[in-house]
Amino acid sequence: MAWPIVLLCGALAGCARGADVATLHVQASEPRAFGYQVGDHVQRRVTVQVPAGWTLDEASVPRPGGRGLALELRAVRQRESAVPGGRRIEFELDYQVFLAPAAPRTVEIAPFRLKFDAAARSEEALVEAWPVTVAPLAQVEAPVRRGLGELRPDRTPLPLDTAPLRQRLTVYATAAALLALALAIAYLGPPWRAARNQPFGVAWRRLRGLPAQPSPAQWQQACVQLHEALNRSAGEVLFERGLDGFLARRPGFAPLRDELTRFLRMTRAQFFGGAPRHADDGRWLVALCRRCRDAERGLA
Repeated sequence: MAWPIVLLCGALAGCARGADVATLHVQASEPRAFGYQVGDHVQRRVTVQVPAGWTLDEASVPRPGGRGLALELRAVRQRESAVPGGRRIEFELDYQVFLAPAAPRTVEIAPFRLKFDAAARSEEALVEAWPVTVAPLAQVEAPVRRGLGELRPDRTPLPLDTAPLRQRLTVYATAAALLALALAIAYLGPPWRAARNQPFGVAWRRLRGLPAQPSPAQWQQACVQLHEALNRSAGEVLFERGLDGFLARRPGFAPLRDELTRFLRMTRAQFFGGAPRHADDGRWLVALCRRCRDAERGLA
């Protein structure tokens, strides 16, 4: 809706000969005075009817600018056209709202004067101020109506069907476990089987259940098992005189020299000389076999 404002800014003085009167006419097409918020644009149009022979002073035309104000003039567009008895000048002024009030507030589009030079004098046309009401972006206090007011909790996200993902993860985990098992068997199985099948490894599995006081048959069988392990490790039937050569070839057994010497002498005396047995000889024999197994594996 526009309200025309017609201002009679000046008239040529009547001369003695009774000349006609020439008049400046200013008409402003005003924007609505309400319903604006920060960032909105406000357009105002001003039309001036200028008598023939009058010249506009361009310095009086508003210039864009005005930073820090509630309304900033961003652009000025000017058009001229000829009309009977003179010319018409149209101004389009673009303002932007930079005010963000906490409550509705009314500000004004600043007035300005357009100056014109006639043959012997100057005249001015006043474009008056215009009110503009700026509303806040949000109310200071939220309404208490149901659904508004204080911040509401986040909405629970929609559940997703994770069954296909879990199935794929199960398949991947199973495949990875099988692959790890295959690698363990390929790389750890042969050394483990080789360690178990070494001479003293076999003897240890057979002797570890020997009682502390075995019967004569159990004792003889246990000594035979340990002798077989020594013979397989040495690559020959091992007697006391060949022990130094065996220890030279298998230095890992060197810390057991005294124990092995005792074993070879004891079994020779008992099997061929009928020497008496010692107390807890079964426990001592099992301990010797275990230490020989560790030396065989390089753990001693």
